[in-house]
Amino acid sequence: MAPTSTPQTPFGRVLTAMVTPFTADGGLDLDGAQRLATHLVDSGNDGLVLNGTTGESPTTSDAEKAQLVRAVVEAVGDRAHVISGVGTNDTHHSVELARQAEAAGAHGLLVVTPYYSKPPQEGLYQHTVKIADAADLPVMLYDIPGRSGVALSHETLVRLGEHPRIVANKDAKGDLGAAAWAIARSGLAWYSGDDILNLPLLSVGAVGTVSVVGHVASAELRAMIDAYLAGDVAKAAAIHQSLLPLFTGMFRTQGVILSKAALNLQGRPAGPVRLPLVSATADEIAQLREDLAAGGVHL
Repeated sequence: MAPTSTPQTPFGRVLTAMVTPFTADGGLDLDGAQRLATHLVDSGNDGLVLNGTTGESPTTSDAEKAQLVRAVVEAVGDRAHVISGVGTNDTHHSVELARQAEAAGAHGLLVVTPYYSKPPQEGLYQHTVKIADAADLPVMLYDIPGRSGVALSHETLVRLGEHPRIVANKDAKGDLGAAAWAIARSGLAWYSGDDILNLPLLSVGAVGTVSVVGHVASAELRAMIDAYLAGDVAKAAAIHQSLLPLFTGMFRTQGVILSKAALNLQGRPAGPVRLPLVSATADEIAQLREDLAAGGVHL
């Protein structure tokens, strides 16, 4: 059974977009995934997003995606929301992944805007509704035009928010004004999908974050959100500012590359990345050490 939720916070407040641990030879490390998931939940996460970009979903098979969900649900599913990315640029395939994720025990679905195809807004709407209709699970949209090539318009977000199972949006659009309007009009629970905007998005109505930096700073992210919600904006801002080296440092190259590098430095399960990604260089790791130290992460 999934942890309790409310319409305002359907997936909690602090979620990490979890890497998919691999063995040294590139195979799926299910034991490592369970240990990493347990560590992240123990560190303050309400939920974990699996099979997303940071989970290297473009290079994991459908079978691996299902195995990962089952393993993580077994490890932490009674304490945290387990959300599985199922969006692709093929509606039929996405529907199959949604049904597979539900069968594997996922508590929710992450549906990214179809990439590369650049469909019109009506296509985005119909694609997403087909996926939401395919499984009896709550859906978090993922609006990231920098990767997908097309953004969800205000009007489309409002229409999608009328669907009973589409309950949230992960916003990686980088536009606070657009977020404010869409939050006010759509009724969707808003989650920051861009760590450096976690606090600014709270100020216009977001309820939490789906974080990459959460791999190394979940407790600090929770403290920042808790302080903001308690009305101590100065404390929230101080915590946010203390994390700026991480918000910059973890994204000097692809977030998954440096997330895995950071976890490997901490001795936690992560392993290598799969091509076409490549592991961090020695210079990148040296810089990452400096960034982690400046952000208060002890190795």
